[in-house]
Amino acid sequence: MTAADPLVERLRAAGCVFAEDEAALLREAASGDALEEIVARRVAGEPLEPLLGWAEFAGLRVAVAPGVFVPRVRSELLVDLALEGLPDDPVVVELCCGVGAIAAAVRAARPDAEVWAADVDPDAVAVARRNLPPERVLIGDLYGPLPRALRGRVDLLVANAPYVPSDEIAFMPAEARDHEHRVALDGGADGTAVQARVASGCREWLAPGGRVIIETSERQASLTGSLLDEQGLAVRVERDEERDGTAVIGTWHPTSAREADPAHVTPD
Repeated sequence: MTAADPLVERLRAAGCVFAEDEAALLREAASGDALEEIVARRVAGEPLEPLLGWAEFAGLRVAVAPGVFVPRVRSELLVDLALEGLPDDPVVVELCCGVGAIAAAVRAARPDAEVWAADVDPDAVAVARRNLPPERVLIGDLYGPLPRALRGRVDLLVANAPYVPSDEIAFMPAEARDHEHRVALDGGADGTAVQARVASGCREWLAPGGRVIIETSERQASLTGSLLDEQGLAVRVERDEERDGTAVIGTWHPTSAREADPAHVTPD
């Protein structure tokens, strides 16, 4: 009879459902006293991925760190949708990028893409600069830090903007609620406050035929869709039951030459 693995038993006793897998990953990440330190932190409830220093996402190992939003499997839906129908040499922007996982996955699949990312959280930006060319990861609020030369040229704008209603954060799993910065979670009263700002500013940045993809929840999808519909975009909702992912896609089809020309937009 094979002797029980004390590390596996320790993790299982702490409530880790996939204790065998976690034990292997933790041993891969560290040994000796360093292993004991991260095991103790895991048993105390810290999320696994920041302890490892990476998260698996869309076939990549993307860097993560304590405090930042860890990319979820459901967001892989945004990568799949992003890659649909991209033109040659596309311009791609990820807003609310966190560690830049979506942008990194798109860039890995489409090396010809000009990829930019931005986030307001300096800790997230520091990590994203490890996953993407650092000069292409900008710090600031939504469109604010983007180069003005991108106006009217963006083929794909993707955002996993925070969409948890403020009053519901207290009911999130502890690994998110207690260990990820609130700015990455809090979507305001109904969860669409940041999404609304993404939608309201998108038209001056999109190229004709450009798309906006926003992650949302299944119950909020109609609200998210209405935000893009109000901007004149053609809207559809995509749902991935297997990954529990929901996204709203808006496509910008200008109806006049004036609308297609970003020069008509009044600068902020």
